[in-house]
Amino acid sequence: MFARILVVLLAAVVLWTVFGARGSGASSQSSVYVVEPADTLWSIAVSHYGGDPRAAVWRVQQRNGLSGTLVTPGQRLTLP
Repeated sequence: MFARILVVLLAAVVLWTVFGARGSGASSQSSVYVVEPADTLWSIAVSHYGGDPRAAVWRVQQRNGLSGTLVTPGQRLTLP
């Protein structure tokens, strides 16, 4: 009886490790940025992402539901 309980517990731990202990991806890859005076989406993209900033500007806009490129000081942006 003890051996069966041990096998069931071991199987549960293995299944939890495989399926339950993963990061959510979205939350582990995101950070919050507070817009400073004179910041633009372009300057934020250049300082936080490598490569072509146009793609980063688009991703920040999409992630935050922005219809344009205007940001204001104190605004909190989630950076993907």
